Amino acid sequence: MTEVLFVCMGNICRSPTAQAVFEHVLMREGLADRIRVDSAGTHAYHIGNPPDKRATEAALRRGIDLSVQRARRVTTEDFDNFDYVLVMDQQNLRDLPTPGANARAKVQLFMDFAPHWPEREVPDPYYGGAQGFERVLDMIEDASKGLLQHIK
Repeated sequence: MTEVLFVCMGNICRSPTAQAVFEHVLMREGLADRIRVDSAGTHAYHIGNPPDKRATEAALRRGIDLSVQRARRVTTEDFDNFDYVLVMDQQNLRDLPTPGANARAKVQLFMDFAPHWPEREVPDPYYGGAQGFERVLDMIEDASKGLLQHIK
């Protein structure tokens, strides 16, 4: 089984969106039982909280449900438990804990898998308007399709 962890700062906007979108793609492709997906944040601001209401509403408009997710912080054990740790931006890449010597995870930016976007980072929509959440969804959908092709 392949295991993928998506990471952003607080685990309430971008990474839970990426988790749910990628799970949605996997279900559509009949691969949900072959790839495990989770998300986490580099900071502890929102541990235990559901995703941001705006992220949840934007995803629901596309038939994707974030409601069961709860924020958690990334741990050093995650590098041992996941094949991929995919980060939304350079700052959070720098903020990751240091992996142990036996870490198996390949760590990189999630947008490395988005063939139709020149941007290499998923912008944080938290301080913007609703259009920011829609743009993030578009970016994540493209990167999710590219990631699945890479894993296949």
